[in-house]
Amino acid sequence: MARCHHLLLLFLALAALGQGQSHGEEASAVFIDAASHRYLRHQQAGDQDASMSLDEVSAAVSVLLGFAPPTSLPALSSLQLNKVLLPNPFDRPRAVFLLQIAGSNALADSFVSKGSSIFKTKIDGANNAAPGLTDKDELIVIHSDESLDLSRSDYLDVELSSLANWLEGSYQKSRGKLVIPLESGNSLTLLLDKEADLKFAASLASLLNTIERAIQVHEDFSSVVSPAELLACHFTGMKALEDEYGSTETVKQGTEIVRRAVTKAFQSLNGEYKGKIVGLVVSTKEVSSSLGSIIDAPSSVHISRQLEEASKTNATIAPVVLVRKSLAWITGIILLVSTLIGVCLLMNMPLTRDTLLYSNVKMD
Repeated sequence: MARCHHLLLLFLALAALGQGQSHGEEASAVFIDAASHRYLRHQQAGDQDASMSLDEVSAAVSVLLGFAPPTSLPALSSLQLNKVLLPNPFDRPRAVFLLQIAGSNALADSFVSKGSSIFKTKIDGANNAAPGLTDKDELIVIHSDESLDLSRSDYLDVELSSLANWLEGSYQKSRGKLVIPLESGNSLTLLLDKEADLKFAASLASLLNTIERAIQVHEDFSSVVSPAELLACHFTGMKALEDEYGSTETVKQGTEIVRRAVTKAFQSLNGEYKGKIVGLVVSTKEVSSSLGSIIDAPSSVHISRQLEEASKTNATIAPVVLVRKSLAWITGIILLVSTLIGVCLLMNMPLTRDTLLYSNVKMD
């Protein structure tokens, strides 16, 4: 049952979004398709204002991960999934990049590049009951961590330097500034002694770390097994900027930077996963703990356990493969040497009447 626990948490998390929305919160979602491999239908003009329940969004994520939708899903909801997903059940990405962004000005489609193939929808309420999976399902959860260890200056410097390089900006350690350029030619300067600016930088650094960790885990598993992979990121930096600066130019610049970061993140994942991944950006007005339950400790334990099993499998198989390859090479060399010796003996055989070649030949 531990293997299905994480996806149950996902459904409970999405259901929590629905409960929050029933109290006045609004939520929107955008599915992002890979450019090289399509898993989503083209959104029709009449479906631009489409809406889905949390159960339907949960079921869509389940199908994309390669699992069957819950049997409790109503027929109308199944038709709704058919509007979003291509019908081929044998071609699913089995990897989903799920990003939740909080902020009153946060609309999911504003964080998605215009060049991406998307299916956008509003999120309606959901039932409290969360569907589940059987314990045969394999799922890896890569979770984000927005906290930066401020007690270790060396660690903080490395994180911020990596973030600056990723966004083509600069980290000015002596002045406590992180400068990120914008497409307009201007730049956003984050003062790291301000809590809001530091939280925004921490959210960006968390996104980068999650992507790098996901790529590493994917590489570790790709040669052994092919489990479903869920990347769950929780971005609260936009809400922090809004609380500090309101609806100012700083918030608009922050939105542009987040959009660029999401685009770069999905491009990196798309290249590493060879197009077999779908993104899902969910935006809510307030900071919600809906995805909090999905990024708990058991996720890391689950990954470590499977990595240990994979390494044990490699350790067991490697000696067998080595012995078989050695025997094959030795046998091949022996046969080759034997053939060469036989050819040499035949070529140097004396041509006399007593030889084997002329034993049955009658000569005058």
